[in-house]
This record gives sequence, C-alpha cells and structure tokens, in this order.
Amino acid sequence: MTVPGSAEAPPAAKASSYALFRERAFALFFTMRFAWNMSYNMLGVVVGWQVYEMTGSAFHLGLIGLVQFLPPLLLLLFAGQVADRFDRRRVLRICFTVEAAVPIGFIAVSLADSPPLVAFYLLLFVGAVGRTFSGPALQAILPSLVGHEVFGRAVAFSTSALKLSQLLGPSLGGLIIMANGTAGYAACFVLLALAATASYLLPTPRFGGSAKREANWGTVFAGFKLIRDNPVMLGLMSLDLMGVFFGGVAALLPIFAKDVLEIGPWGFGLLRSAPAVGALLMAVVLARWPVTTGAGRKFFLGVAVYGLSTVVFALSENVALSFACMLTLGAGDMLSQVLRQTIIQLRTPDDMRGRLAAVNGLSVNVGSQLGQFESGLVAVWLGAVGSALFGGIAVLAIVAIWIWKFPDIRRIEKPE
Repeated sequence: MTVPGSAEAPPAAKASSYALFRERAFALFFTMRFAWNMSYNMLGVVVGWQVYEMTGSAFHLGLIGLVQFLPPLLLLLFAGQVADRFDRRRVLRICFTVEAAVPIGFIAVSLADSPPLVAFYLLLFVGAVGRTFSGPALQAILPSLVGHEVFGRAVAFSTSALKLSQLLGPSLGGLIIMANGTAGYAACFVLLALAATASYLLPTPRFGGSAKREANWGTVFAGFKLIRDNPVMLGLMSLDLMGVFFGGVAALLPIFAKDVLEIGPWGFGLLRSAPAVGALLMAVVLARWPVTTGAGRKFFLGVAVYGLSTVVFALSENVALSFACMLTLGAGDMLSQVLRQTIIQLRTPDDMRGRLAAVNGLSVNVGSQLGQFESGLVAVWLGAVGSALFGGIAVLAIVAIWIWKFPDIRRIEKPE
C-alpha cells in the first residue's frame, strides 16, 4: 500500500534498523529534535534553581510553569496554521533563532547586580512562544523527510530523542549549576544553535510545497474537523487524551516515594526516570523490529499495559516491583505513541499535518495538566494509592470501551 504523497524508502534504509541515520535528512532531523528538547529540559532546571535562590518562594516557581503553559494554550492552533501555510524549514529556522536568543538574555540578566525577576518571566514567555510554533512544524516535517516504509522506525527514534533528553537534560543541568550557573545558559544556547544550524542544512523535503494557503478561522480549526470526520483519528487521539488524563501518576510519585515505599528523594528520582528508561528500551525494540501486523490491536495493547502497570504500581509495596511497573508503564506508553503517530501522520494530507500536530499538542498539554490536577484531587478523597488505582482501572475500562466503539482501529494491520 502506497500512501499518497509519500516516497519509497531507499534500499539503504531497509537494510538495517540504524540505516536511517545514514540518511542526511533524518540525521539532521534527529539532531534538531534532540538538541531542541535537551535545551528545554536543561533550561527548566537552571531557571528554576536561580529563581528559587532569588525568591525562596514556591509561588514564583509555580509562575514558571504558568508562563510557559500560556503560549501553547493561546497560540498552538495558530502555530499549526503557520506550519501548514509556510515552508516548515523556514519556520524552524526562525523559531530556533529566537529561542537561541533567550539563554543569551538570561546570561545578560544574571550578570546584573540586582537581576529583575520580571525579566526571567518575560524571557521564559518568549522561549515558550518560539517552542509553540516550532513544535508543530517539527512534527509535521518528518513524514516528508523519510520514506513511508521506514516511517515507524523514524517515529520511534524521534520519540526516543525526546525521552533521552528528558533523562539527560535535568541531570546535566544540575551538574552544570554546581559548577557555574551562567554556564547552564551557555550550554542551552549551544544546543539551540546546533538545532538552528541543522535546520539550515536540512534538504528539500521529498514532497510538500511552501506555497501560501488561504488563512481564515475555518482553516485554523480544520484540524478538529479532520479528526471529527475520521473515526480512526478520533479514536486514537481521544484514547490518548483519556489515558493521559486518568493514568498519569507523576504528580503522586513524591507521596509514593516518601510515605508508601519509604525510599526518599533518591528513590523518587529513580521512579521519576523509570518511565523514560522503559520508553527508550521500547524505542530500541520498535526500531529493530517495527510493527508490521496487527497495528491497531497492538496500539490498544500498549494503552492497556499502561493502565495495568498503573494498577499494579498502586497496589505495590515492593520497591523493585514498583520500579518495574514504571518501566513497563513507559514501554506501553511508547508502543502506543509510536503506533498512534505513525497511523495518524501517514493518513493525514501533508498540507494538514501542522494543524493536526497542533491539535495533538494542545490535547497532550491540556490532558497532562488537568490529569495532574485530577490525580491530586482524587488523592484528597481516596489517598495516593486510591487515586492511582482509580486512574489505572479507568484506563483499562476506557480501552475496553474504545475497542468496542472504534472497530476500525482494531482492524488496522499495517501502520502505513
């Protein structure tokens, strides 16, 4: 089956799992994705530490999250329109350049005798605006850089870049802070400069043009209409939203580490990183043995593993078992993510991919934020164990309903 607008994978790309990295376009894309996310994860640690040292206030730390949450909430749909209306390489170049200026601004502010706190929030806001526009463009450009036969592997590697940056970014940021605070900002600038350089070297995509298209309110919200009219997309994205909303236990991990498992801050760090480790391991498996049959059923399996792992984690009082649950939770999440992105992106017209990526990003952001609130609220009534148990059971119940409600997903064999 050939997807309209896609290209056949070159023979070298079919030869081995890692042959993708010999393809110049994908190697540059992976560099952009990793450096971009690495910088973001490091910057969060460095700014958070400096703001807390200046204020000693948890409220001001909370404002860091709010300032970075507002731009996606307000602008993400317009960012999707931009990604579909203009050359995505040019969008990335402009965004990365703007984002690279932010750590330079932090260095300049930090060197002042009395750094103005408002300047930190303004710089964070500018960086968040840049990320809001670069995110959809980065996600939408990948299908036009690789052949459809290796797209599943490309998604697995791309997502692994995200998970790897989530693992390494905060820890490296912390180590750099111990040496020199402003050096952390310098490292963020170097990473963003690397991403910007890779975007300038990116070759012309295999398909998709840069012609300007009509822009109005209808085209801005066209991503929602496409999802509404396509049962497969609607089922895939709504199940992901429900899973993120009910199944997330990240907000409860400090309670489990301190009061349930009694393993302290060090153990909390292990639990917090375990899902990313599980996701990376699954990414390696999917890159080596991509899903070629039963894609729809395996998508449901990934979400079910995510929910079941949450249930067992909630009931566990054994440290090793709890850690294993976090590993399998991350692995199941990665399996469903890769299959969902592959199925959706290869069924989306190229001139709609930016707007669909924007809707997906908005769904993930809102679902994640509200999911943390839901976990905390239920924990007030049922305790941390009860909240996690309720969330895991809810995910399993929703998977069963979605299998019945969206039979077209269940029947999907090949992701492409």
